Amino acid sequence: MIEYILMGSAVFIAVASLYPKDLLKAVIIGTGIEGLALAVLYQELLASDVALTQAIVASTVMPALFALVVYKTQRYEK
Repeated sequence: MIEYILMGSAVFIAVASLYPKDLLKAVIIGTGIEGLALAVLYQELLASDVALTQAIVASTVMPALFALVVYKTQRYEK
């Protein structure tokens, strides 16, 4: 049952990242928080190697790269 809750929360977070006008907030919500939710889901499914990789890549590396791209362009959407 917890797996369905985690999958639903990951989908909800992905949809929630579409609404902020501040692109930096969208990056943090869309990649960082969703990545952590998926890492917890993988851990619950007993795929600890995938969970560790997901936690490292999707929660630290991807938000940092996307934040750099947002910083180099416009931060706010028109």
